[in-house]
Amino acid sequence: MQFGAMNFPIRPILEEIEEFFRLGFDYVELAMDPPMAHHSLLYPIRSRIQQLLKDRGLGLVCHLPTFVTTADLTQSLRDASVREMLRSLEVAASLGAKKAVLHPSAASGLGGYVLDTVKGYAFDFFAQMVDAAQTLEIRLCLENMFPRNVLGVEPEDVEEIFSVFPSLMMTLDTGHANIGDKRGKRLSTLATRFGDRISHLHFSDNHGKIDDHLAIGQGSIDFALVIGQLKAAGYDETLTLEVFDTDRRALVKSRQKIQAMLDGC
Repeated sequence: MQFGAMNFPIRPILEEIEEFFRLGFDYVELAMDPPMAHHSLLYPIRSRIQQLLKDRGLGLVCHLPTFVTTADLTQSLRDASVREMLRSLEVAASLGAKKAVLHPSAASGLGGYVLDTVKGYAFDFFAQMVDAAQTLEIRLCLENMFPRNVLGVEPEDVEEIFSVFPSLMMTLDTGHANIGDKRGKRLSTLATRFGDRISHLHFSDNHGKIDDHLAIGQGSIDFALVIGQLKAAGYDETLTLEVFDTDRRALVKSRQKIQAMLDGC
């Protein structure tokens, strides 16, 4: 398994790369969000980023922008968001990333009242992103979301998206899957049903209410169970620890716990 960590986009990306190298990670997951990691800032220094990653022996996964509204009911906002995503994907490819994490569109504003309309916009967006990814030769990994997002939450939602877009792969996010899961089966079901589609992992813990991004073992997620399921499916690719603790030693401790579980399977 390759372990990675995600930059905090209020910090300069070159400094973040150096820190993750010092912490012993295999790759950086680059969150392409403002103020410090917007595509317009990354592109001019792409050669420096690539060289530093090479010098430090680090790989790269890109996380496309989080705070956009690609299925917004207002067309001008929707169009601007889609342009941001497409340009970010182009810059991710220029940086040499072979994987890019994609959030499903959210049903924002009054979108929850007209879900068929929002879903139509979301699927139009997916189609544009899939076409662009194929041209750029970058693998899109769709991330399961939490209930507030409305789209891309339950296994049935993800199944529908994958049936329409067979080239899309999956980012399994443990924290998202645990939120609002009254039956306690969503994460396990996602891991088993989409074992052949999972191409990337986001691991963090929480107590099932909000996306706390806690260190492994600080919440209620049964990581041993999901790790066993992933190992049984033959998964051995990238695992990003989305542990957003101000003390980044929590990342290292979380990595050690996950590695011990992997070794024990």
